[in-house]
Amino acid sequence: MTPLKPVLFLDFDGVLHPNRCAPTDCFCLLSPLVEAVTPFDVDIVISSTWRFRWSLRRIKKLFPATLRRRVVGTTGEPFPGTYARWKEIREYLRAHPAADWRALDDFDFEFPGDCRELIHCDGDRGCQSAERKILAIWLAQTAGSYKRREPKSRVPRRAP
Repeated sequence: MTPLKPVLFLDFDGVLHPNRCAPTDCFCLLSPLVEAVTPFDVDIVISSTWRFRWSLRRIKKLFPATLRRRVVGTTGEPFPGTYARWKEIREYLRAHPAADWRALDDFDFEFPGDCRELIHCDGDRGCQSAERKILAIWLAQTAGSYKRREPKSRVPRRAP
């Protein structure tokens, strides 16, 4: 049986670009996020409302080719009421178990106040270095066994 991988639930507006950015600036913060997650084998699930307007195939094209295979799905139908995003994520996890998870999101009111899995982004700025650092620390701790490793070169040992 394949071990479960960690999952990153990803919002777009207020995370991959500031909330009120010009259309030409959409996804201006994607590249630094790609850099942060590339060393680790983490699945990415789209929790953004963009999932209602765009197909998963179209969403995947936003990501560089090297990361597209890691975009494995979207959360489902919206939940009414309090903590809607958190409930959508929990429902996804019931059908698709994960080793652990984090959500990059700017709407903290969509999550319970004690939700340790939320990495909150300021929607006016998007995902900045502080949030990427928190994500990288979590990935190093949780996805350590999944970290993509380069093959080690063989160095001849010196005789004693």
